[in-house]
Amino acid sequence: MPRNRRLTAVATAVAALSVLATACTGQSSNTATDDPNKEVTLNFWHGWSAPSEAKAIEENIARFEKAHPNIKVKVTGNMTDDKINQALRAGGDKAPDVVSSFTTDSVGKFCNSGAFTDLNPFLQKSGVDKTKVFPKTLLEYTQFKGNQCTLPLLHDAYGLVYNKDAFKAAGITEPPKTWSQFAEAAQKLTKTNGDSYDQLGIMPTYHGYETTPMRLAAQWSPKYFAADGKSNLAKDPAFASMLTAQKDLVDKLGGYEKLEKFRNTFGDEWSSEHPFHKGQVAMQIDGEWRAAMAKEAGVTFEIGTAPLPVPDDQVADYGKGYLSGTIMGIASGSKKQNAAWELVKYMTTDTEAVVAFANAIHNVPSTLAALESPNLQVTPEFKTFIDIARHPKSNTTPAQADGGTYQLTFQDFAYGVEKGAVADVPAGLATTDQQIDTDIAKAK
Repeated sequence: MPRNRRLTAVATAVAALSVLATACTGQSSNTATDDPNKEVTLNFWHGWSAPSEAKAIEENIARFEKAHPNIKVKVTGNMTDDKINQALRAGGDKAPDVVSSFTTDSVGKFCNSGAFTDLNPFLQKSGVDKTKVFPKTLLEYTQFKGNQCTLPLLHDAYGLVYNKDAFKAAGITEPPKTWSQFAEAAQKLTKTNGDSYDQLGIMPTYHGYETTPMRLAAQWSPKYFAADGKSNLAKDPAFASMLTAQKDLVDKLGGYEKLEKFRNTFGDEWSSEHPFHKGQVAMQIDGEWRAAMAKEAGVTFEIGTAPLPVPDDQVADYGKGYLSGTIMGIASGSKKQNAAWELVKYMTTDTEAVVAFANAIHNVPSTLAALESPNLQVTPEFKTFIDIARHPKSNTTPAQADGGTYQLTFQDFAYGVEKGAVADVPAGLATTDQQIDTDIAKAK
């Protein structure tokens, strides 16, 4: 899903949800009594805003209404989590019954606060075995402590998008599979120009659009929390290894200050002015949408896609990546939950609906059946991300009671490391663990 709607950071959603959490107390009882066969109108709020995406939603809803002629759906698009949360708190007939959000990091709070109802009873009543419908990782990021308060609605896989022409000019014959190969390729692809660059192999800093600490850490298969629920950053060597490797790449490509100065010349991530489109960078850490967007921007070079490289000692796991996506849930305050479930079930589990939506907005399908569907439109560039989504070692950041706050804490620490402001990474990770544990305890 092109992310002109995904709010730049988890921070906005975290702030909004902290308000919601104080307003929603207790869990939904899941005692829906409405008759889904009666005439009813559902309020469905989502975040898509681009005309092509809004059209795709409307087409999906039209198919649903044709199959369920008694249920009408009033669609409201371009809704941020902040607006959704305000409406859920206010309640009433105009509040949404069904919600779609781009912020998977908020699932823990959605579930923990009782803002969304637990969908397990609805799944069971409908005879839907969620473990046979959805990939394991997607189920993990749509539930919290057994409360399946959301379901996946399409998802994203992150990999490497690269300029094949630049690779050829640099004598690189294939995309890098290991981190050492990645660092070597990035240096070969970099053409300096005084205190700037004519071409940068890759922008390695964490402010470089989709290059976040969480996306990179996924290649190390990290374990964010121990079995006792405590933050595990200092005890899992994956985190220190990733941070050290990224800092080393920053230094090799010119240092933090020089890179950030160049990054400040970049155009908007969602426009034709993106640095990959303009040839300012030869490689880009990005999602499945980038290759199509680059083609639409009229790039003159050939585009390649590949999984992100893995640590040298994990080459057997090459092909994995970070996964996230869109979630869909039912407002616990809705008095139309059985009818709302019919809509959620259709949009998240119906293979035809999921494939049609994925084709329309160039996202990775969220069900096992849709991933295998012969009707799924798969270009060579897109297939890379389908394969990443299927990889058994692909992973995501786990849901927590504080939503994405723990990720922001880790991210802030990572910013300090790449700047060279952290002298002792292991000690800093231990302090970060303490802060994360404190924040989560307060959220419970």
